[in-house]
Amino acid sequence: MRTFFTRSGIGLALAAVVAAALSLIPATSSAHPSIDIAVANWKFTPDKITIPVGESTALRLTTTSGVHGIKSDELGIPMTTIPNGKVIEVTFTPKKAGTYVLHCQIFCGPGHADMALTIVVKP
Repeated sequence: MRTFFTRSGIGLALAAVVAAALSLIPATSSAHPSIDIAVANWKFTPDKITIPVGESTALRLTTTSGVHGIKSDELGIPMTTIPNGKVIEVTFTPKKAGTYVLHCQIFCGPGHADMALTIVVKP
């Protein structure tokens, strides 16, 4: 008896069926919004962000000048060191609306006291 499908033909047919079935599944995303923040000596860029209350958000922090840090007990952000040349991701879910000012937690020079990131949490 002769077979109508070669091995590669079955694989292609199966792939097409799986792709069609997956396209029928509603897209759900467990991913949370991500905000890129550049950290440099004495500044965060952007230095002010707005996020909704109750929504898990990730801050993707990178620096190319020195070592810096952030922390906020109110927002649930643990002490996080941002080493030079690395991307550090911090995920948190704000529970209360308000304006939160996070200061650099690692002394970084003469502008350190003015280095702040403002997070506005909207209801």
